Amino acid sequence: MVTLLVPLAGVLVLIVGTVLQSVFSLFRNYLVARKIGVPVRIIPFDHVNPLWLVLDRRVLSMVKLLPFGLGNNSFTRYNYRGWEVPDRYYSHFEMGDAYILVSPRNIWLYIADPDAVMDLWRRGKEFPRDTSVTAVLDIFGPNISTAQGAQWQKHRRITASSFNDHTNQIVWSESITVANDMLRYWCSKGSVQTAADDLRALSLHVMSRAGFGKSFKFQGHDERETSAPDGLPLNYKDSLKIILENCILIFALGRKFLANPWLPRKLRQVHAACASFQTHLTQVYNDEQASLAQGDSYDRNFINSLVRASQDQEADSTLGGGLTESEIYGNIFTFNFAGHDTTAHTFTFALYFLAANPATQDWISEEIRHVMGNRKPDEWLYSDFRRLKRCLAVIYETLRLYTPVPTSKIVDTQTPQILKVGAQSLILPPKVIIVPSYASLQTDPKYWGDDSLEWRPSRFIRSPSSGTGKGIGPLLDAEEFLTPARGTYLAWSGGARDCVGRKFSQVESVATIASLFRDWRVDPVPRKGETPDAGRQRVSNQIESDSAPVLLLQMLHPEHSPLVWSQR
Repeated sequence: MVTLLVPLAGVLVLIVGTVLQSVFSLFRNYLVARKIGVPVRIIPFDHVNPLWLVLDRRVLSMVKLLPFGLGNNSFTRYNYRGWEVPDRYYSHFEMGDAYILVSPRNIWLYIADPDAVMDLWRRGKEFPRDTSVTAVLDIFGPNISTAQGAQWQKHRRITASSFNDHTNQIVWSESITVANDMLRYWCSKGSVQTAADDLRALSLHVMSRAGFGKSFKFQGHDERETSAPDGLPLNYKDSLKIILENCILIFALGRKFLANPWLPRKLRQVHAACASFQTHLTQVYNDEQASLAQGDSYDRNFINSLVRASQDQEADSTLGGGLTESEIYGNIFTFNFAGHDTTAHTFTFALYFLAANPATQDWISEEIRHVMGNRKPDEWLYSDFRRLKRCLAVIYETLRLYTPVPTSKIVDTQTPQILKVGAQSLILPPKVIIVPSYASLQTDPKYWGDDSLEWRPSRFIRSPSSGTGKGIGPLLDAEEFLTPARGTYLAWSGGARDCVGRKFSQVESVATIASLFRDWRVDPVPRKGETPDAGRQRVSNQIESDSAPVLLLQMLHPEHSPLVWSQR
């Protein structure tokens, strides 16, 4: 009995010690936060705590059930992934342009002043990016999302050269091809419950072609194998798919732990996917090195451009050298992740918004028909992209309300930094994390009007004040895309560390929307006794109530609202 009590006592001491240390750290951080001079709210767990990432929703769903209003507090309001989306601008409306969330580990300063955000972007040395939230992307090596200082400048210089119009032309053509294959699959079904999964497949196909020069035939959800048989190697596309679906698991447990042979089959499959993807990266890298040595021409896909740009930098001693093999792998994975998950989730939101808004479908179809005319999809030109302003507005408006990737900065100096927010000059001590409140800035009525919480893509388009008397065509050509006011739209971040793949994602999105909506329309499948308008309202309600981060912000159960396609 005594031998049993000894280890139990040790565990108890460890638990008590951990709790006491957390309480002490929380109190210490609270005292520091109070001195900054803005409202402070306490949360017991840090947002990036790996264990809390797994448990947050389960724990808070039980806490919210407490009686007498005990479940309505800062813990349940702020201490879970994605709380910013339902909160929108309300916390800033209550507390002003700046407030703090304090946890045992960190002090998080949230700001909703556009001028302060722009100042933050400009002062990259005093306020570098907080890379703790992007650490998950180091799975295969250091990369642009996790590098700092001179290392980041090297990553940016080399990777930016790989995002060019040659790559975008590949993205344009592949997006059109795959989107039309996907549309044919959807139209062959009476109703579609797998739109989100199929859109992920589309995005993965585009990344495969643009990133690796590998094209795969599109297969709808019902046409695909759910997993590879044991013992058979996974191809690049399937390996990446498994990794992206299990990023949080890999981040929490680590690749080395997942290699243990005694783990359940599903975890072993995740490890197999990591190993297989690493093999594919190495093979493509070695092939490109050999091709480069022989002076062969190349496809100008992302990995080709990245390897060659890195070699050019290595040869020029004045530029600080090229990327290591590990860094090339890390950047390839990062751009696969960013170009796949973020785009796929945005596609899903946009598709369901369009299904709930038939008038907007008509609005974009009018533009697509004007620009593309009767040309077949394989005759569409990359130069058509810039004319599809309404299609681009659909993506901008979707990202305004549902930005999948927030960003944050950190005071990374040994001395306090001053940041002016509104009328206040805040003295920020080292290690304070600063978060531009994207969900507030992008929905605040001060910047977006009284309908700021409504999905209305036309807010990004300025139409001519009068007609030309020559039909609709000249009016469409004369429309202008309205760039949001500086500091009020953060979907692609900002400053020097804005999203290097911004144009890539825009081209893919616009090409896909144009392919789907020139000749077709989409509607929710009505439930028994449900009117079409009621079905659309149900879908709108689901977008709002059923969206939350898994790794990124996404619709959790879009399959609960099947869609049906019909020809115009």
